[in-house]
Amino acid sequence: MSHLFAHSTLSDSTDAPFHEGENIISLNEVNYRFYNDSFSTQILFNNSLEIKAGELIIMTGPSGSGKTTLLTLMGLVRRLQDGHMTLFGHNVRSLNKEAIIQLRRKIGFIFQLHNLFTSLTALENLEMACHELQNKNDLRREATILLTRLGLEKHVNHRPHSLSGGQRQRVAVARALMTQPKLILADEPTAALDKVASIEVVSVLKEWAVIHHAAVIIVTHDSRILGYADRIVNMVDGIIVSDVDVHESLRVCEFLQSVTLFSHFGVAELSNIAEKMVLRKFKSGEIIIRQNESAHEFFLISNGSVDVFVNDGISNDMVSTLGAGKYFGERALLSGGLRTATVVGHEDGEVYVLKKPEFDAAISASPNFKTQLKNIFFAK
Repeated sequence: MSHLFAHSTLSDSTDAPFHEGENIISLNEVNYRFYNDSFSTQILFNNSLEIKAGELIIMTGPSGSGKTTLLTLMGLVRRLQDGHMTLFGHNVRSLNKEAIIQLRRKIGFIFQLHNLFTSLTALENLEMACHELQNKNDLRREATILLTRLGLEKHVNHRPHSLSGGQRQRVAVARALMTQPKLILADEPTAALDKVASIEVVSVLKEWAVIHHAAVIIVTHDSRILGYADRIVNMVDGIIVSDVDVHESLRVCEFLQSVTLFSHFGVAELSNIAEKMVLRKFKSGEIIIRQNESAHEFFLISNGSVDVFVNDGISNDMVSTLGAGKYFGERALLSGGLRTATVVGHEDGEVYVLKKPEFDAAISASPNFKTQLKNIFFAK
């Protein structure tokens, strides 16, 4: 899709292509208040978040938790009051009005109210989004391709009043993509869609993020689309309470499910444990745990391998080598005693680490787990 924007007064970095993994947005300790006469109400509290090129982020949380407010701050619809935000490499606080307007041209908005021009056809609504394009034939062709990709090939010449709510929403999605945005902000884009159409829309947005190294942020209550997210950010009472890397979480769940200790856990239980595990690197020869020390952590090997040594007072013997998917450190956590072995990195690798309080919580939450764990422990 060829495209010409009006000349930007921003530095060239605004138009430079972003590479996968580069930050498109970075928030640091962002607060926000609504002011009304003599009093104010704080809506957002010290929120920090980084969003990278190529990612599709789903933001969830109860109604009134601040999701839409945060979304409009990221889209420069609201002025940043407190905290720091960089967008496309620019410090938002340092931008004047003209620079903000030009940054907005890099953003595609999809809100609950589609705001289509009622007197224009679906095709014309898309053309209006890119009135700067000089080649009208190219413009019409690209608009038709987008509408077709979203299942609207039979409705390109229909006006909004003759389209269903779901069809109007899909036109709004196509319109948001017409400017080749580097950032797409969507507030409940699938609320009016059935399951098939919802999957179609999110698939298109996901494809856009990957191909164009853009970022997509979707505020939603639609659990049907969670599987398409790279990360799921949950907000409660104006605070980001969790930021889960979906792919990493799924990998940890698969590891946990293959471990006898956790094999009877359901998906929700495994996911809850996975969210609390932290990835930690280790080097070849590094001592990860030491025999006769107090136990504070449970370990699950992500990659690499470790050697297990037991000192019986006479000799220090290597008893096993453990690789990816294997675990260690559970015996002392369960018994409340000291470590019974020393574990040393055999080669460079990484381990998922679960702190003792979270390990204990998993046990106490599942009597069957506790019984099974004891049986495994005492059988060793």
